[in-house]
Amino acid sequence: MSSQPSSEIAGQATDLNVLGKPLEVCSCQPMTGWFRDGHCRTDVADHGRHSVCCVMTESFLSYSKAQGNDLSTPMPAFGFPGLQPGDHWCVCAPRWKQAHEDGMAPPVLLDSTESSTVEIIPLEILREHAHQGMS
Repeated sequence: MSSQPSSEIAGQATDLNVLGKPLEVCSCQPMTGWFRDGHCRTDVADHGRHSVCCVMTESFLSYSKAQGNDLSTPMPAFGFPGLQPGDHWCVCAPRWKQAHEDGMAPPVLLDSTESSTVEIIPLEILREHAHQGMS
């Protein structure tokens, strides 16, 4: 049995979300994802496991910066505009879990969160943080 989070649909490999459906785009403005294709897909080379599609909040951006991962400051040399509250972004599953444990987890877009995430964060917890109105 394969542990890959994808299935075959119409002859193409399609990544699945935590709900068992085709993975939807998280964000292309700004462009996000381990593969910088707008999807929160991951592979074995992605040691951070960028699989959780989140809606940025001011509190999470401040929390992330305090943890040493500044997501709000633009870095033009890397084509990174800096995130603002309301932006969608692929967050590392272990970082999201840590933020959850610290009471700072941002809302999650379940339709855009890769299925492998449940190996780190139980689906019930993700559902509790599902963004209202989407997913």
